[in-house]
Amino acid sequence: MKTRNSNSGSTKISAKWIPLICAFCFALGLVFSNRIWVPYESNGEQLLSQRRREQEEFQAVSEDSTAAKKGKDVMDEIVKTHDAVESLDKSIAMLQMQLAASRSSQEMTSLSGNAAATSVTGLSHEGGHRPKVFMVIGINTAFSSRKRRDSVRETWMPQEYYVKVDDDVHVNLGTLAATLARHRSKPRVYIGCMKSGPVLSQKNVKYHEPEYWKFGEGENKYFRHATGQIYAISKDLATYISINQPVLHKYANEDVSLGSWLIGLEVEHIDDRNMCCGTPPDCEWKAQAGSVCVASFDWSCSGICKSVEKMKFVQERCGEGEGAVWSALF
Repeated sequence: MKTRNSNSGSTKISAKWIPLICAFCFALGLVFSNRIWVPYESNGEQLLSQRRREQEEFQAVSEDSTAAKKGKDVMDEIVKTHDAVESLDKSIAMLQMQLAASRSSQEMTSLSGNAAATSVTGLSHEGGHRPKVFMVIGINTAFSSRKRRDSVRETWMPQEYYVKVDDDVHVNLGTLAATLARHRSKPRVYIGCMKSGPVLSQKNVKYHEPEYWKFGEGENKYFRHATGQIYAISKDLATYISINQPVLHKYANEDVSLGSWLIGLEVEHIDDRNMCCGTPPDCEWKAQAGSVCVASFDWSCSGICKSVEKMKFVQERCGEGEGAVWSALF
């Protein structure tokens, strides 16, 4: 009996094909491996590149922030230095004013006195030294206005303050002295009837301002300043003006000029409406009510209209009395 061969139905692979099949599989694996894994490797490189860019951008922002902070610190130091210099300049200016005022006071006390100063204060002094007067009054007048000057002198004849008065303004000296004495403890004061009038740019009008363009455009007004008929400034301010006169700019109107010199200083502006009363009946009613005016004039004339004829009349109606000057509290 013949036995059946169990391998008769199977296909045999030759041994020589095995290396070829292995090489083919290896090559096929490389192909699939490149197609599948290369994108992942590319994504990894992209992530690394993106991370590097982010780090570089962050570093750049940090450097910019540091530079900006350093720049701000430098600007802060510059501002502090500028403020310190301004403060020092102001302190030096104040010391110069005080020194000049002290020298002026010493010079005045060393001068020989005169009868007029003695009669003003009502005191006698041994040794001929001039007494320290409370105020100096300058009368603003034209050379040809002798009659105006005489009319003022007939009504009154009293240096911590300097007072400017026009020659057509009535003044009660005792009331003026008492008014100034109330502000005696203040270092730098500017007293008068404060106003802020329009800047007149039109030519051929009274009080025309040739430098109107410096005050802006349109309907402009001056800064606040005392009306020019009468005002008072303390000694320190008068000394400051005397020292700096060569560099102080003068406008067409002297009251505006004075206001411009003082507006940038540490000065107290005192608006006293009692220094700009009207002529009778205004000042007369106030005197009867117990509030004697310091000064009286007509606004329409910027002084007393026809002052030569009316000055005595105003004195009779609005004057403070003969003994007021001597009883005033200096």
